[in-house]
Amino acid sequence: MRLLNEFRFNNLRGDIFGGVTAAIIALPMALAFGVASGAGPAAGLYGAVLVGLFAALFGGTPTLISEPTGPMTVVMTAVIANLVASNPEQGMAMAFTVVMLAGLFQIGFGALKLGRYVTMMPYTVISGFMTGIGIILIVLQLGPFLGQATPAGGVLGTLQSLPDLFANIRPEETALAVLTFALIVLFPHKLRRMLPPQLVALLVGSLISVWLLADADIRRIGEIPSGLPELQLPVFTLGEWKLMVIDAAVLAVLGSIDALLTSVVAENLTRKEYSSDKELFGQGVGNLASGLFGGIPGAGATMGTVVNIQTGGSSAFSGLTRALLLLVVVLWAGPLTAYIPLAVLAGIAVKVGFDIIDWSFLKRAHRVSSKAALIMYGVIALTVFVDLITAVALGVFVANILTIDRMIKIQSQSIKAITDARGGEHHLTHDEQTMVEQAQGRVLIFALGGPLIFGLAKAISRQHAVLKDHEVLIMDFTDVPVLGVSSSLALETMILEDVNKGNPVFIVGAAGDVRGRLQKLGLLDVIPASHVVETRQQALELACDLLGNCSRPDATSTTATVAH
Repeated sequence: MRLLNEFRFNNLRGDIFGGVTAAIIALPMALAFGVASGAGPAAGLYGAVLVGLFAALFGGTPTLISEPTGPMTVVMTAVIANLVASNPEQGMAMAFTVVMLAGLFQIGFGALKLGRYVTMMPYTVISGFMTGIGIILIVLQLGPFLGQATPAGGVLGTLQSLPDLFANIRPEETALAVLTFALIVLFPHKLRRMLPPQLVALLVGSLISVWLLADADIRRIGEIPSGLPELQLPVFTLGEWKLMVIDAAVLAVLGSIDALLTSVVAENLTRKEYSSDKELFGQGVGNLASGLFGGIPGAGATMGTVVNIQTGGSSAFSGLTRALLLLVVVLWAGPLTAYIPLAVLAGIAVKVGFDIIDWSFLKRAHRVSSKAALIMYGVIALTVFVDLITAVALGVFVANILTIDRMIKIQSQSIKAITDARGGEHHLTHDEQTMVEQAQGRVLIFALGGPLIFGLAKAISRQHAVLKDHEVLIMDFTDVPVLGVSSSLALETMILEDVNKGNPVFIVGAAGDVRGRLQKLGLLDVIPASHVVETRQQALELACDLLGNCSRPDATSTTATVAH
């Protein structure tokens, strides 16, 4: 695996234009997310530069644009709030250490080749926690949207403070926030490729605040210090270490999911496959660098990626262009940000929150599946009112349990105890039907099909409990590719019970892993080697020889049956 991302110079014009356009979109978003997180606008810009730069250099998706995103900002907001509350002096430095740890986790995910597993979770869970994150982002911006600071206590604290927020509303700032939100929503679609609505809203809102509201007391972000950011050495305390590791793991998993889902979008637009493990490595290096220099974490950004591709970007050179352009802003354009109202950034962040909510699935989830809808609503509630890791863990657990239950119900239908050849559902050949009929119930064929996972042990035991008396047992594993431990133990009970009774037992079609599992259980040691055969007909013929009251088909009959 090569170290650097794919850089090509046969499309410089497209890559430069794509990178410039993505940078223009990233600027207002980075400022808004930096302020929303509590780390400040400069941290948002540092994150946009560093995550974007190193993800472009070392990632695995050439056209992916990486920067601070809504989901990552929501988690980072909680991380900063918790750590600053527990340690006012070192809390912010510890929060940046969490970002570094998250980057190391992502590098580890890539090294362990976990990329393909990161997004292997039910869509209902992904939809639920993304919608929950969108709701959190909107709720946390209600304070700035109404012209006031965000209340302490997160979502619950903000909701409890709503009466006070509305009682002390500042009309000028709320008007700016509403105007910003409306401009982004109502901006003509034909102009979106040429003029990003977020930047237009930022400029219009700032100019109105300076010219028309000059006498009003508008809260602004202030001047961002120009120059390179200072190195942030890792800071932690033993008492907070466990919490920091958990927070870092949440950031790493969420950032990985966010980035890889965006990579899928890029892959669909460019019709080119990406390397998920290499992308995780690049994202990890980007977040590690961002934390080291006081930036907030980031991930693959869908909006920036789509715009980059649509405006001509085709290689990682576009992402590099975007990062370098933002670096110019950080180095020399800091004073220009002094007049940007916080309410304008709140309007931008609220619009992002609405965009994160999965409106499409919310509208039709109940029609698709009532169980899926309940899982999604449960994940939303847990995400908003408890925490993200609990929401995802419980959501995945419940969704998997329901899926396993459904698979077991389907798979249990393929387990059949055959003592009577009547009925076509057994799929016996003509010769097999003849021998089963002549055996008159003395031969039991226990036909198994599909993967025998742990949940089927109960179905096997239930079939065993109602079996009629028989003298010969034929266990047919022909259509079984996998034999789980629980199911194999249930089958072992059946086989040993017949062996102990002195009933002949035949094993049919056991191969590969299935035969290996039977061997490890010692079942092939208690059954004669001649009773381990390849086909059901061979077992029936041998059973007929033992019983003596059913005739084996002659060669002509067998040939005719096979030909038929």
